[in-house]
Amino acid sequence: MTLPLVPADLGLLVEGRTLIDVRAPVEFAQGSLPGAVNLPLMNNDERHRVGIAYKESGQDAAIALGERLVSGEVKQARIDAWRNQLASTPDAIIYCFRGGLRSQIAQRWLMESGIERPRIEGGWKAMRQGLCARIDEAASQPMLVVGGLTGCAKTAIVQALDNGLDLEGCARHKGSAFGRHPLIAPSQIDFEHDMGRRLLGLHGPMVLEDESRHIGAANIPLTFWRGMEVAPRIRVEMPLDWRLNQIHKDYIDDLWTVYRQQFGEVLGWKLMRKQLSSALGRLKKRLGSARLARLERLQALAFREHQAGNRQAHEAWLAPLLTEYYDPMYRYQLEKHGEREFLHVGDWDSCLDFARHWSQQRAAAS
Repeated sequence: MTLPLVPADLGLLVEGRTLIDVRAPVEFAQGSLPGAVNLPLMNNDERHRVGIAYKESGQDAAIALGERLVSGEVKQARIDAWRNQLASTPDAIIYCFRGGLRSQIAQRWLMESGIERPRIEGGWKAMRQGLCARIDEAASQPMLVVGGLTGCAKTAIVQALDNGLDLEGCARHKGSAFGRHPLIAPSQIDFEHDMGRRLLGLHGPMVLEDESRHIGAANIPLTFWRGMEVAPRIRVEMPLDWRLNQIHKDYIDDLWTVYRQQFGEVLGWKLMRKQLSSALGRLKKRLGSARLARLERLQALAFREHQAGNRQAHEAWLAPLLTEYYDPMYRYQLEKHGEREFLHVGDWDSCLDFARHWSQQRAAAS
């Protein structure tokens, strides 16, 4: 029986093709390919037992055990899951870790049931190598880094540009103590894969936000980070009241919208309060006990006012959070890096215009 193959082509990700990942759920959770759905050949326990058999008795014994574990109704349920997925996405492609035995078995069982679908040659490993290579390649592309104090809406500038790379979006984190997203953060592998996928459409100059190497739980790959470190920069400068409105939107309004949608009014409110109070508590070392206690009191009062309909009460703790924590920390980082020159310093609109003009010039020069 000839089982069709397709090359490990990153164009599949650009096309948005659905990919059927037949690895075990534990493998999928550690890192998958963009657009993949996990419909495993074996569950975690079955995979573990087969792995032991392989180590102790070799491949033939492992295959025989796998056939006994995944047989009868269990086997039919796995085939049905693949068939149901293919009914809604008939052009889906199958992959396993290396494009080997597990994806071939899935292909064979599907073919026996009347459906022929290809598998990715080299599987997950080959596609990952391609995505990581794209990140390394992109490190040498022209970059413009957007800096500025917290609340200057730097991410919004990146998102407004066709050539913007939103690393915080890849990390599902806003890159600050209060930046955690209500949904589970991606694994390091998934962060890299999402970053690589976005870079597939960015082959010229790109614009990024100034980040530390760590964004939440994710680390920017070292080669790319080094490219960011030497890239030219611009700096957004906005007045305090404007920035205060922006972090109110980010830390309160947008956060509450996600929590409410995901968990409902009651549980969502409790979880949001817990996240924001925990984030504030983690700043004790920098704020000191006295300032932290003052901000915690103001935060608790703000939540009570918020429940009564006064959303603006959060400004009582957000304003000193900016002026007593974030602003001094940003200025310290500037001093730490010495007198860093900026190509442009201005308000939000002028920085967006400059980033567009810079991008056009660099694209024309290449």
